[in-house]
Amino acid sequence: MERRKFIKNASIVAGTIATIKPAMSMNLIQDDAKKDNIVGHGTHRYKVDKDWGVQDFSKYPVKNCHEMVQSKDGRLFMVTDEHKNNVLVYDLKGNVIKSWTHNFKAAHGLTITEENGKEYLFITCLWQHKVIKTTLDGKVVMTLKHPIATGLYRKESQYAPSETAIAPNGDIYVVDGYGLQYIIKYSSKGEILDVYGGIGGGKNFFPKRWDAHGLCFDYREDPDNPMLVVAQRMANKFKWMDLNGNFIKEVSLPGVFVSRPVIKGDNLYTAVLGSEFPWENAPKSGFVCILDKNNKVISAPGAFPPIYNNKKLQRMKGDRQHFIRPHDVCIDQDENIYVCQWNSNNTYPIKLERI
Repeated sequence: MERRKFIKNASIVAGTIATIKPAMSMNLIQDDAKKDNIVGHGTHRYKVDKDWGVQDFSKYPVKNCHEMVQSKDGRLFMVTDEHKNNVLVYDLKGNVIKSWTHNFKAAHGLTITEENGKEYLFITCLWQHKVIKTTLDGKVVMTLKHPIATGLYRKESQYAPSETAIAPNGDIYVVDGYGLQYIIKYSSKGEILDVYGGIGGGKNFFPKRWDAHGLCFDYREDPDNPMLVVAQRMANKFKWMDLNGNFIKEVSLPGVFVSRPVIKGDNLYTAVLGSEFPWENAPKSGFVCILDKNNKVISAPGAFPPIYNNKKLQRMKGDRQHFIRPHDVCIDQDENIYVCQWNSNNTYPIKLERI
C-alpha cells in the first residue's frame, strides 16, 4: 500500500508535468515503462504481466482472444474464435480451469447476465450470423431469431452481430457491427421488438461499416434511467442513446479506435485496437483507454499521456511497446485489467495489475 501511495503521488506530479511539457512527459513515460514495466497515467497505473494467461498451446490453443467477462464467483470467461475451445475459463491466478466449445470459427462478443440468481452468457457469432445464450458450462438455452424477418436484410449473410447488452428488464440489445450496423432489440424471450440505427447519416445512425462495434448500458448518471453506449470504432467516438435508440450525446476520442465500452464504478474502460488505420500496418499502436465519470480520458495504459487543449482531447498515440491490437478489457474487483488481443500471433490475455 505504501508503494501504491508513493507511485500515486509521483504520478500526479508527472501528470502535471505532462500538461505543461508534453515532449518531456513522453520521454519520462518511455523510460518508466522500460525500467519497471509500468503503464498508465495519473491515479491509474499498472504493472504489465504478459505471462499471466499463457497456457500450453497444444492443450488450449487460441486464435483471436476477443472478449472476457467475470462471474460472481470470480472466474474469468474468455471467448476465442479458435474452434477447438471457444471459451476458456480462468481463475484469478491465470490458470485455465475449464474450456468448452461449439466449434464456432468466429465467436466474437461475450456478455454475462444474471436471471433469478443464475448467470448466463451471450455469445455473438459473426460468420454463423447468430447470437446464442448459454449457461456458464456452455449449454445452449436460446438462439436469437435472425433479423431478416424485419425486411431490412436481403440475405442472412448480411447480418454479422458483434456484441450484446442486456437491459434491467431482460431486453436484449444486439449490435450488428460487422453487418449493416443496426441495433436489434429483443425481448428476454428472444422476440424482435424494434430496430435502431443502421448505416446512414444523422445522429441516430452510423456512417460506415465497423462503426457500431460494441455496446453496454451506462448507469453512472442516473441508475434508474440507464443509457446505451455504442462504440463507434471507425469514427473514434462513443455515442450515447436512450433505450429507444435516440441520440443523446457523443464523445470524440481522436486516434482511439475503440472497442466495446466496459463500465466499472465511475470509469469507462475500452481496449483500443490501434491509433492508426489500417491496423495491420501498425500492429503495436494499440492501448487501453480509461475515461472518468465526465468521460474525460484520465489514463491510457500503453499510450502517451492524454493531452487536452481548450478542453479538447488531442490525437492519441500508442507507445508501441506493450500491446498488439487490444480488443477487449475485463476489470476485476481489485481494479486489475485483463487485456484480450486480436490478430496478435495467438497471444493469451495480458494482466495489468493496479498499483
